Amino acid sequence: MAVHEHSQGSTGFRAPSFRDNRSASDSEPAVPARTDTHTAWAYAAASLRLLTGFVFLWAFLDKTFGLGYATPSGKGWVDGGSPTKGFLSGVAAGPMQSTFHSWAGQTWADWMFMAGMLGVGLALIGGVALRIAALGGTAMMALMWIAEWPPAKQLSDGTPTMSTNPFVDYHVIYAVVLIALAAVSAGDAFGLGRLWARLPVVRDNRWLR
Repeated sequence: MAVHEHSQGSTGFRAPSFRDNRSASDSEPAVPARTDTHTAWAYAAASLRLLTGFVFLWAFLDKTFGLGYATPSGKGWVDGGSPTKGFLSGVAAGPMQSTFHSWAGQTWADWMFMAGMLGVGLALIGGVALRIAALGGTAMMALMWIAEWPPAKQLSDGTPTMSTNPFVDYHVIYAVVLIALAAVSAGDAFGLGRLWARLPVVRDNRWLR
C-alpha cells in the first residue's frame, strides 16, 4: 500500500449457452441440466452481489458511526470526523499525491465519498441501477488505486510500500466484479432487478438498468 498508516436490455439473468450437434432426442435430457446451470449462475451472481454490496454498505456505516473497526469509536462522521482526511493525507506515492493531500478532509470530498459508498452499497443490496453502481464504483476504485499506487516499491520517504503486485489489487478486483454484476443483470435473483427494469423511466433509459 502506498499510504502511511493512520490511528443489456435483458429482463433476466442469461447464462452462457453451448451448442452441440446431437439429435433432438439426444439433447432432451440436457434441458434440465442447462436449467440447473442457469439457476446456479443466477444464484452465484446474486450471492456475489449481496456480499460486495455489504462491503460497501459496511464501510459507509463504520465511517459514519465509528463502529470500532476501520474507524475508532467516537471518530465517526457523525462525531465530526472526516472519512477522507486520514486516508488521503497519508498518500505517500503516485502522480496525484499532492492533489489527494489538498482534497483530504474537504467537505465536498467527504460527501462525495460517503454518497458513493452508500449509493453503491444500496444499489447492490437491492439489485437495482447496477450499471450506475458499476460506473460510480469503478471510478471510486480507480481513484483509490491511484492513491495507494501499487506500482511503487517505495514511499516518498524511502520506506517500502509492501506492494505485492504492480497492477492488480483489491480495487481492480472490486471494479471488475461491479462491471460483471451489471453485465449479467445480477439483480434479478434475490433482488429487485426485474421490478426495477419494468419501471417506465428505466425501460426508456436502458443505462439506468
